[in-house]
Amino acid sequence: MSWFRRNKGDESSPVDDEQESPAAVVREPVDPDGPDESDGSAEVYDRSQGPWDLAEVDPEADYIDLGAIRLPAKEGTLQMRLEIEEQTNKVIAATVQLNDSAVQLQAFAAPRSSGIWDEIRAEIAASVGRQGGQVDDVPGVFGRELLARVPARTPDGRTVLQPARFSGVDGPRWFLRAVFHGAAALDVDKALELESLVRDVVVVRGTEAMAPRELLPLRLPDGAQSAEGEGSEGAADDGLRPPERGPEITEVR
Repeated sequence: MSWFRRNKGDESSPVDDEQESPAAVVREPVDPDGPDESDGSAEVYDRSQGPWDLAEVDPEADYIDLGAIRLPAKEGTLQMRLEIEEQTNKVIAATVQLNDSAVQLQAFAAPRSSGIWDEIRAEIAASVGRQGGQVDDVPGVFGRELLARVPARTPDGRTVLQPARFSGVDGPRWFLRAVFHGAAALDVDKALELESLVRDVVVVRGTEAMAPRELLPLRLPDGAQSAEGEGSEGAADDGLRPPERGPEITEVR
């Protein structure tokens, strides 16, 4: 099920569909009668349906253990890719692909007293704007989210706007970022299975002291081996490729 790719980019660069995006589709929120603050103000997401903290799940349940993130072990057409930073050889993100859709997952340390998604969301929106992209802050299935069209360079050198949907969930001392790409960024129905997977994610924060926004450590699952020689050229065949530079979670200060 799993395969791996070396990534020369920074830790927070999202993985984007390399095809030029279709016209933007307006995604209806789960509760159209609910609050829709035009200024993108705080909207608390009820985590009673997940994603989960390690303390909230059955320790005997079957998960794929990636360190700070555990994914439900599901049969079917899902494919998983782990992004490995070439300079450090560290796993920095997990991407799950389903047909023409994908979701990239990263977990970060967060303060004990408050969440960080409101802050980070504003910073991502500003970063997309500086790059010449487009972004809307809207209500979504995990609370406030960003619907974006992000500039990215294709293999033939063209710059295109690609769809991406940035979601975030604040948990106890952790923050989970899920970035939907391809059809799942635009189509409600095609996003459902990947959204369900995100709800089933378990975040393992650990007890060690970490600075807020520090990436929680990921690792290869037991028995897995990195596929040597699968650089960015080899990974292009899957239809997903990181842009040269994308929206970032700001560095720890």
